[in-house]
Order: sequence, then structure tokens, then C-alpha cells
Amino acid sequence: MSNLKELIKKNRSYRRFYQEEQISRDILEELIDLARLSPSARNAQTLKYFISNSKETNRLIFPFLAWAGYLRDWDGPSEGERPSAYLIMMNDSRISDNYFCDEGIAAQSILLGATEKGYGGCIIGSVERLKLQRALDIPNYLKIIQVVALGKPKENVILEEANDGEIKYYRDEKEVHHVPKRPLSEIIYNK
Repeated sequence: MSNLKELIKKNRSYRRFYQEEQISRDILEELIDLARLSPSARNAQTLKYFISNSKETNRLIFPFLAWAGYLRDWDGPSEGERPSAYLIMMNDSRISDNYFCDEGIAAQSILLGATEKGYGGCIIGSVERLKLQRALDIPNYLKIIQVVALGKPKENVILEEANDGEIKYYRDEKEVHHVPKRPLSEIIYNK
């Protein structure tokens, strides 16, 4: 896929996956390498990653994550639809306590790379960080920022124009995930 706009449109927050479709450690390292090569504030490069693509470690990580704030009656993907890999993004406080905006740049690079390879993911910011850190025996100087869940997408996500400013994503009766986007004319201030 070479068209950047199409790649960005296909890069959605997927929350249900074909759990048995594994992602190799080599591919996960390739995705982290895209993040490594991306811009970094002050070029400090404070981000580190914990890679999980084993069923056991994935099972350990899953309970510490919250999945979809607007879908109040949904506790996250059920067994069989969970991610086959996680990249836990951490800040190395030995380098700096401030990672500025690096986490967003890195996560977007990872997700665009995953999308290009036929995978999808979701950036999860609602994480029980300290509990997860203890469960995985991550040293205290590495502070969990967010978790990028990855896998082969099992759901259909449709972008649509927001109506009357309503931007809450939702699932319809066929379990299609709809993501309203504000029109370009609404987000450009100086027309």
C-alpha cells in the first residue's frame, strides 16, 4: 500500500482480533524500529518497549487494560478475539522524566507499519500501570506510558462524517464499528 491517505484511513483503533493469528517477534521488532527511526523531542529517545506475543504473557497483560470508553456495556474483547501481541511503551526515567509528544509519534509509526503489513491495533491509555509493571517485573525507572494492542483485525470499522458534532464511536446491530469524524471545514479555524 503506497498511498499515505489510504493507509491512514485504514489505520483504525481495532479492538477485536483473530487471536490465533500470531505476530512474530521479528515483525514486532520491525514495528518498534519504525518508532525508533521516527522523530523524538530533543532527540532524547527515552522510549523503551516490552514485547509480548506469547499467549501466557498476553493473558497476564489483558486484565490491566480498559478497552472502549464510549462502549459502556462492553468489557473488551472476549477470548478468541483478543490481541495476539502487545507492545508496552515505557519512558526510561534515567534518560529524562519528560518524553514530550514522542509516545504519539511512536505509536502512529507502529500502527501505520502494522496496517501496511495487514495487522491492526489500538493504543490503550487506560492502563493499571503500577499493577501491570509489578506483574511483569518491570524496573521502577521504566514508567509505562501506554499499551499498543496488535493483531489481525476481526472487526469492520467505518469512518463517517459527524452529524451535529456527535463524535462518539459506536457499534451497530451487526457489530460494525462506526467512527464519526468532524468535517475538515470544522477543524480549520481560519477559513
